[in-house]
Amino acid sequence: MAKKKNIEPLEGEDLIKKVKDLENLTKEEKARACGYYTVTKNGVERVNMMKFLNALIDAEGIQLDGKQNGNGRGGRSASYRISVQSNGNLLIGAAYTKQMELQPGDEFEISLGRKHIHLRQIDREEEEES
Repeated sequence: MAKKKNIEPLEGEDLIKKVKDLENLTKEEKARACGYYTVTKNGVERVNMMKFLNALIDAEGIQLDGKQNGNGRGGRSASYRISVQSNGNLLIGAAYTKQMELQPGDEFEISLGRKHIHLRQIDREEEEES
C-alpha cells in the first residue's frame, strides 16, 4: 500500500487566502485542502478541524485567551453572569467596574424591560445641564 504524503498545513495569510478561494466548499473540505488532515494506518484521511479552526483564528489575529491585567494578582475572572442574591440584590462586582474604569460616585440610569435591565451611565456634564 502506497503511503499518502501529507502536505504541510497552510498558516497565516496563505491560509486566509486559500479559505476565501474555496468559499463554496464545506468546512471539512476547506480544512483538507489547506492540509489539516492525517492519514491513518488503514489509509483513511481524518480531517483535524480543531487545528484548522485554531490556525484560522490565529491567522485572523483574534485573541481568545484572556488578557493579563498586569496587576500580578490571580483571582477570579469575570464570567459575565450574575445571580440574584438571597436578599434580592444584584451585585455586579469589581471585575466589571475595573474593566469599565468606573470610579466611586459614578451614577447610572436604570431602565427595565420585559426581560432585561439596562444601565446607562450618567455623564456629570449632562447632569449639570439638567
